[in-house]
This record gives sequence, C-alpha cells and structure tokens, in this order.
Amino acid sequence: MSDPLADFADLDLGRQDRRGYPEAVYCAGKTPEQVRLIAEAVSGRPDVVTLFTRAGEEHAAAVLASLPDAAWDPEARLLAWPPTVPPSTGGLVLVLAAGTSDLPVAREAWLTARYLGREAELVVDVGVAGLHRVLGKLDLLRSARVVVVAAGMDGALPSVVAGLVRAPVVALPTSVGYGASFGGVAALLTMLNSCAPGVSVVNIDNGYGAGHLAAQIAEPA
Repeated sequence: MSDPLADFADLDLGRQDRRGYPEAVYCAGKTPEQVRLIAEAVSGRPDVVTLFTRAGEEHAAAVLASLPDAAWDPEARLLAWPPTVPPSTGGLVLVLAAGTSDLPVAREAWLTARYLGREAELVVDVGVAGLHRVLGKLDLLRSARVVVVAAGMDGALPSVVAGLVRAPVVALPTSVGYGASFGGVAALLTMLNSCAPGVSVVNIDNGYGAGHLAAQIAEPA
C-alpha cells in the first residue's frame, strides 16, 4: 500500500531521540489536506509532542479532523498534540510582549517553551514607551533562566532588558509598526546592533524559534 505522505513529506519521527526535541510542522504553504495527512501520521506517536505552527483556520480544522483533542490557540496560530502540557523541568522561561500587538508572536514563543517542557510565564505590554512597566517586573525578570523579548516598532526593549538581568535574552523582532519599520526589519536591525551583551536574535515573527531556543537554554543542569 502506497504512503500518502510520500509525495510531499518525510516526517522526522526520530528527532526527539536524536536531539531531545521533536520536529514541528510548519503549516503555512501547506494545503489543509497535506496537514491533515501529517496529523494522521503522527497520531500513532502520543509519546512525542507535535506542534503545528503558523496554522490558519483551515489548517486547524484539518488537524482537528485527525486529532480532535489537539490544543488550538488561534491567536498564536499553533496547535499541540497531545494537548496536555508536559511536566516542567529546568529553569524559568519568561516571555515579554512589548505591546499588545506583539502578543500573537509572544504567545507562540510562550506555548512552544511550555510544550517543550519548560516552566514559562508570559508578561504583556511592557514596552519602552512606559519604562516603569518593565521596571516593575524586575524581581520576576531576575528569576528567569532566559528571557524572550518580542517587540516591533523600534525594537528597543531587548537591549533594555539585557541591561537589567544576568540571564541571556532572546530578542524576537515582530512585524508590528508603521511604514518605516519595513515589516519588522527596523526592529531586527536594532536588536542585531544591541549594545547590551548576551542578546541573541531570531528571525522576524519567529516565535517558535525563540521559544525553542529558550527551552534549550533553560534545560535542566
């Protein structure tokens, strides 16, 4: 009997054993039927958490058709199966969203870290336009093993945070902003040029990548 996935996918179901973290399924650019078949294929591996990232409503419906108990977060555009968050190990991953408009990408990072087995907290609306807001979270910031900072506009918040904490900072530029932000390029360049040491930068809107890196940094000692 032919494999219905053979024409478009070759799932890496051994990645969990090989490097400690499972493969994720990037849904953007895939048809709902392709996503459904992938979801059907992973249904036999409930021991491995599968994340479906950048999922639209049609992708979500396709996943849920094969995995009806999958967790679906429409704001983060992310599905997880099995739906139960695994027990937390390692250090705290703290995810900051500079503004409410950065929240979808920040939620993607936060959920990714949680489903990869880390304790994770999400703090919203602490951008540099009101610096007192992030300063009011200093105790929480300094309790984290790693801090993910999602910011668009001028992208300045990661540098501010990195100047306040010992933990590494994962800077997550978002495509939020007016015309001269160039869809997040301005924030990306600001973060790449941070004067504060200890800042690592992921791609624009790459919440999954930021959450994954943070989960690795916060691994148990």
